[in-house]
Amino acid sequence: MEQIRTNILAGRLRPGDRLKFPSLSEEFGVSAGVVREALGRLVEQGFVQMQPHQGFQVMPLSADTLRELTQARVHIETMVLRLSIEFGDLDWESDAVAAHHKLARTPPHVNDGARDPNPDWDEVHAAFHLALLAGCPNRRLLDIAMRLRSEAELYRHWAVTFGPDESRDPAAEHRRLLDAAVARDADLAATLLAEHIWAPAARLLALESEDADFFMPETSESA
Repeated sequence: MEQIRTNILAGRLRPGDRLKFPSLSEEFGVSAGVVREALGRLVEQGFVQMQPHQGFQVMPLSADTLRELTQARVHIETMVLRLSIEFGDLDWESDAVAAHHKLARTPPHVNDGARDPNPDWDEVHAAFHLALLAGCPNRRLLDIAMRLRSEAELYRHWAVTFGPDESRDPAAEHRRLLDAAVARDADLAATLLAEHIWAPAARLLALESEDADFFMPETSESA
């Protein structure tokens, strides 16, 4: 049932869309039990939510939640990156360079026309950002930073799917971020990381007035 997750990330299932067992069972040719199990896993991963008496739906997109999450990420991740640059050793540098090498050589999409996300790219992208932050000696701060990154993953995908910013070059952003970190320029690296974090959020927020159905108010269960 990986296809449900792919359809959410690719935007074929939009924020707030209802996920009904009969239609999904028919579409994928599986039993309702298999669909329920798949949706349960997606709830755990933060892609889907379940509401009492209403069933499952794609996680709604809340502008307020996106702003708060992005602000938290900027504060925490830049702090962790500064500590990583200050305390990271030669092995940390080597790991960051190696992680970027894999990232630069992995295509972000399985099919450029369909824009389906490449799971391999998602994996190496997460590994690159972890490698940059891994020099931080405070494991609690590092754990918080990575959990916030994971929480923002769905928003990042939607920013590309629903409103790609042609003015951005994420590959170049990753390269500049690595170069600043390896050069031990903490101020520049923190600035670049903050801009990198805010860019997809800003692209989504720019759509708030353009698509009335795109942003949805959160229910008390999802707040």
